[in-house]
Amino acid sequence: MDLDMAQVRAFVLAAQELHFGRAAGLLSLSQQALSKRIARLEALLGTELFERSGHGVRLTDTGHRFLAPARRALAAADDAAAAVAEEDRPLRVDVWGHLYAPLRTLAHVAPEAGELALGHGRDLPAVTAALLHGDIDAAFGRAHAPLPAGLTHRLVRLEPVDAVLSADHQLAARPALRPDHLRDSVLWAPGALERLDFLYQFADRFGIRERGASVNLGLSHFLAEVAADPRRFSLLPADVPLPEVPGLRSVPLVDPTPLYAWSLLWRTGDTHPGLRRLATACAAEAGQSRWLEYDPARDWLPEPPYGLPASSPSASSVSLATSLPPA
Repeated sequence: MDLDMAQVRAFVLAAQELHFGRAAGLLSLSQQALSKRIARLEALLGTELFERSGHGVRLTDTGHRFLAPARRALAAADDAAAAVAEEDRPLRVDVWGHLYAPLRTLAHVAPEAGELALGHGRDLPAVTAALLHGDIDAAFGRAHAPLPAGLTHRLVRLEPVDAVLSADHQLAARPALRPDHLRDSVLWAPGALERLDFLYQFADRFGIRERGASVNLGLSHFLAEVAADPRRFSLLPADVPLPEVPGLRSVPLVDPTPLYAWSLLWRTGDTHPGLRRLATACAAEAGQSRWLEYDPARDWLPEPPYGLPASSPSASSVSLATSLPPA
């Protein structure tokens, strides 16, 4: 039996999204074309992989069994294609979480990482799909959800987060704030809060009941909206350079200090030489700049990062160098 990789890729993305329309969009296909590819694959295998209903689609038992080996087959096919590609092509890296300026961190390591071709993914699901599809080699941002099989994740940086609020806010003059001091304020988000995991979990953890959302038209526009209302606040990594917005204040958060976790992702088994250079450069900068210090008695993370225990009696750190891409 000879599998058609285009059909297998259509199945894997449809299984990931559980929505034929979204999967078709990721492949730049019409929904009808994607459905035909999956139907031909089912005909070849002699079994149904999806249960289809008016409420959507879900994997059959056979589909669940087929998914993991199908992903491995795709990865092997992509590796075979990459092996004959030009060896010195730039490492293709996407970033996401743009309001938090991920390129600040990459700029620290770029001189040691070799030639990079940078892109801008829409969000984590779109970036992971691009990795699995082989459209990019690596990605950088906050990896907060269970990742699909076939991807490797390494923590790069834990960055303290500040509160940004109107100069007229009743807490604006304080030198520092505890997160629960903001309980009676309005958390202002650059989009639907349920899609912004870090802000959503912060609000739940510290009892921020009032929440509002804007349209993400860039950092200056978003912060101008925060500054315009004396009850609003939002969160930004402390190292993000703030635009000159009148009436805006940035105040450190303590007891605990929220940390934003930046990660590097790549497809397991990818042998592009730039991956090892990038991961090594990240590990070196993390050690030099103390990027991975974490004390659960002092700091707050929505979830313990990979490689860190859920609790620890003393400050901990994670080493990227212990698990690098193959040379």
